[in-house]
Amino acid sequence: MRVLGVDPGLTRCGLGVVEGAPGRPLLLVAYDVVRTPATDGIGARLLALECILESWLQRYQPDAVAVEQVFSQSNVRTVMGTAQAGAVALTSAARAGLPVTLHTPSAVKAAVTGNGRADKAQVTSMVTRLLTLSERPRPPDAADALALAICQLWRGAAQSRLAAAVAGPAVSVAARGSADSTASEGAER
Repeated sequence: MRVLGVDPGLTRCGLGVVEGAPGRPLLLVAYDVVRTPATDGIGARLLALECILESWLQRYQPDAVAVEQVFSQSNVRTVMGTAQAGAVALTSAARAGLPVTLHTPSAVKAAVTGNGRADKAQVTSMVTRLLTLSERPRPPDAADALALAICQLWRGAAQSRLAAAVAGPAVSVAARGSADSTASEGAER
């Protein structure tokens, strides 16, 4: 499975594509950080981000997209820009027909390092190890995007299995109920 991780931001938006599956080695496909000038208007910045995201979706053909869920920050202007950039990523993935999952920063840290309170240096160090890179991905936004992709590869598979397990009995009960009613209708005739 191939996942595009997006660490949203207007000034710096991290993008990372990782391929793999639980129990198998991870493979780095690509990473980069998209920068938009603060001097440009918000519309132009979001459009530039959307164009780059669209090109990454076409170029790398991911199976899923993982986006960092925006959390409350003290700087409202920063959180608004982050939320808007995240919305562009969600919209681009939806337009491409791809499943999108939002992950909180603590869930990503826990998946990659085992500690939901790990700092950026610890996340970057583990991403470097997990992807067997010769040097750390820079800037940290790139490492965060790769961590998001890794989190989705590992946790997304587990979430899918849990959802199927939960849906399975309900489907079986509904199907059985339908079969029971058909059998009883046949018996009445």
